[in-house]
Amino acid sequence: MKSSGIGGQAVLEGVMMRHKNDVAVAVRKPDGNIEVGKQKVVNPKDKCKIFGWPIIRGMASFVASLVIGIRTLTFSASFWEEEEEKAKETSKAGESAVMFGTVAFSLVLAVAIFIILPYFLSSLLMKLFNSDSAVLLAVIEGVLKLAIFIGYMAAISLMKDIKRTFMYHGAEHKCINCIESGNALTVDNVMKASKEHRRCGTSFIFIVLFISIIFFVFIQMDNRLLRFLLRIVLVPIIAGISFEFIQWAGNSDSKLAAVLSRPGMWIQGLSTKEPERDMVEVAIASVEAVFDWKGYLKGQGIEVPEEPSKEVPEEPKEAQEEPKEVPEEPPKEILEAPKKEVPEETKETPEEVPGEAGLDA
Repeated sequence: MKSSGIGGQAVLEGVMMRHKNDVAVAVRKPDGNIEVGKQKVVNPKDKCKIFGWPIIRGMASFVASLVIGIRTLTFSASFWEEEEEKAKETSKAGESAVMFGTVAFSLVLAVAIFIILPYFLSSLLMKLFNSDSAVLLAVIEGVLKLAIFIGYMAAISLMKDIKRTFMYHGAEHKCINCIESGNALTVDNVMKASKEHRRCGTSFIFIVLFISIIFFVFIQMDNRLLRFLLRIVLVPIIAGISFEFIQWAGNSDSKLAAVLSRPGMWIQGLSTKEPERDMVEVAIASVEAVFDWKGYLKGQGIEVPEEPSKEVPEEPKEAQEEPKEVPEEPPKEILEAPKKEVPEETKETPEEVPGEAGLDA
């Protein structure tokens, strides 16, 4: 069945979904109500054609996904902050600086944990084995990367808040799988759907680690410094290749794609958990804010059952009143945490965020 093109991620007590240039976040607030925020993003290839080229578009998508992901996490967390924290106002320049610092720190931390640490540990093991084989070094390094990644995912999944986030992650996957299986987007149908998806970000990271093993088995250098620098320089290229694989596998119905995607989907057992029904309601609200799933199903030749209309008994004529006009509330902008009311002259419109409809989870 044709891919829906929807992607997203779990956030704190909610789900972010995106389709083309639309991003929405649905959050279950402390009072039990669902808050939905929506905003447009800019696709990097709309600004520069080079960002639409194979491999390069994967690099751009990875960075854009990081930026959007952090901002939507900040938006969802704002509903659960203490009142004194909510009262703090931050300028747009300050928010941009914090966002840049967070993304930079995340990238540095990822490089340190998944590149530098495995490389030095594998080098120490090579000394113990008294071997200079570059192939053996690449294999040991790759195994250590996978072990660190799996161990990290298993450890954080034991934390209560992270476990709930992983349940929302499962709800996000189930919604996409429900639609792409040709079923109406209802809570009952979503609960029956699979919580694993081929375009998941967890699978993406696994593919990055696996492809890096293949790269460094064949790309060998005698100089240790150059060998180390090469592992950092090639990260964007490996990420770009991994992105192309995830996109192909996620949009293909071939048996080969299913077989090659299976290891990544096994790893998703750590990052996705079975959601509760109220979590699925949140995920559905996020999907419906950015995607016409009924139109998608009709476009695939699938009939969508009409929802039964609720009959409201008419009141006696003498008791009827003239309907009052209720002003419509403008859609809430996301990617910027909700703040207290401020004077009109100090309000600013949130800036557009560069984004690429890439990974689905």
